[in-house]
Order: sequence, then C-alpha cells, then structure tokens
Amino acid sequence: MRHLLAALLLALAALPAQAQPAAPEARPISIIVPFPPGGLADVMARLVGEALRERLGQPVVIDNRPGAGGIIGARLVAQAAPDGGTLLLGNTNLAVNPSLYKSLPYETLTAFAPIIQAVAVPNFILVHSGTPYRSLADFLADARARPGALNFSSAGNGTFPHLAFVLFTLRAGIQATHVPYTGAAPALQALLAHQVEALSNDPPTSLPHIRSGAVRALGITSAQRLPQAPEVPTLAEQGVTGFDAVGWQGFLAPGGTPAPVIARLHAAIQAAMTSPAMREKLEPQGVRIVAGSSAEFAAFLRTDIERWREAVRASGATVE
Repeated sequence: MRHLLAALLLALAALPAQAQPAAPEARPISIIVPFPPGGLADVMARLVGEALRERLGQPVVIDNRPGAGGIIGARLVAQAAPDGGTLLLGNTNLAVNPSLYKSLPYETLTAFAPIIQAVAVPNFILVHSGTPYRSLADFLADARARPGALNFSSAGNGTFPHLAFVLFTLRAGIQATHVPYTGAAPALQALLAHQVEALSNDPPTSLPHIRSGAVRALGITSAQRLPQAPEVPTLAEQGVTGFDAVGWQGFLAPGGTPAPVIARLHAAIQAAMTSPAMREKLEPQGVRIVAGSSAEFAAFLRTDIERWREAVRASGATVE
C-alpha cells in the first residue's frame, strides 16, 4: 500500500496544474476610446490610465476604436463582462446618438454604468474677424433681417458643434444654413478662410485664433464664463435665455457592474482627474474638470439625452 500511495502521489504531481482565474486586482483594465489617437479624449485616457496603473496596481491598455459616432467602441463595452476590466471613455455622442440613429445595438441607460463625468467642454460661437459683427446682438440682427442667409460650418451632421449651433438658433429665434464638413479641423478652416460666417467650436482649438484676432468670439455656450476668456460673455447674459450646451467626456463601465467595483474605479479616476498634472494639462485649454459622483453623472446623462432630442429633431439629421 505504501508503494501504491507513493506511486499515486508521484502521478498526481506530474499532472499539469489547473490554471486559476486571476484576481480582479491582477487583471488588466482596457479603456476603450471610440475616437482616433491624438485628440483630447486620447490624451485624457492615457493620463488616467497611468494613474490607474499606479493607484490600483493593474496594467492599463488604451484601445482606440473610432467610427460610427462612437458606437463601435461603445458596443464593445456594452457587451463586455461587468467586472471592471473594460471601461468606455464616452462623450456627448453617447447622449446624442439615441435621437440621431434610428436604432442602436444597445440601450444607453441600461447598457452602461456611469462611473464619473471627467470634463465639461463648452463651445464658443465664433465669427470671422472680417465680418461686421462686433457683438452677438449684431449677428442676431442680421440673421433676423435675412433668414437663412448666414452660413455656419460644423464637424458634420449630428456632431456636438452642429447641434449646439442648432440649439442656439432655436433659442435665439433665428435661421442659419448649415454647411457640414468631415471633421472639426476643416470646419474651423472654412471659418478662417471666411467661407462661412459662423462656427460653434471648442476652446482648445479656438483660443489661439481668438487671441491672434483671426476670429471673434460672440459668446460661450456654457452657463458660466470661461476663466481662460473672461471677456467673452455667455449667451444667456446676452438675452438667449435658458441656454447651457456643454460637451462632456466621462468614464463608464458595462451595465450591471457591481457597486463596489464602480466605487473603486470612481475613487481612482477622481484622484487622477483632480491631480495637479491633469489640471496643468487640461485647464489652460479651457477644459473644465468635473470629477463628481457616479450618481451625479448618471442623472446628468439622463438629462443630456433629453436635451439633445430637441436639437436633433430640429436639425433634421438622422443616421440609419
């Protein structure tokens, strides 16, 4: 029997060990960025990824999956396991798409668990410096005198800059003609070349041209003035009441992710977003760091979906 037992133990020892699932703390975190590399979202994802690696001790992979207004990347996260291993860096498209697209491969409010709204990005209403518009009142007076005669460019149908300008025209009671381009850069170039009269555009790419005098900022679309351009009044200050249209970016997990996992991720990302390194990188560009609670982000997302429904309907933009 002793010889038999020894033989059995030797045989068991020779068997390959069965792999055990890695603990959550040892698994890599994948941050899906549904935009091309190099933009604000990509820069922020990499800064947050490095902070998560240091704070949580987990490897972090940034995975750029651009296309279809962010839907390609969002669908990957919606279908991922709800274990905190796959995150989405979403933006305003997530709130616009339910109204813009006739159907989506997920239900936005249930497919994702909001973790934290990272930043808010308002837009300037810009005109070429060669126009006679010295103020928003000048622009509105001309637009009312010549309905539809003034042109505005945008990064494309259904994009945040397009819909922000549409919402502006609705609140101001004017008509303007939309000229869509294939991205934010050519839309801005059209304004700089004076091919259009106006544009709704973000602070990071607007501020250098405002400061050079190439364009004039008639207003800011947020409820508060931008500290980096305090001389530019809000639209609400100038009589376009009830106006607050701000783009955003935030982190979300798959729906059904347990609350303790969300809380752990929230604490780590909040620490990253409020760090001196992040503030030094983002705030000079006119990007406001939000970094509020998960509950606040969830409530904001519900409200934002309703906010853009009106603008999408008025724009007539739809995507199959």
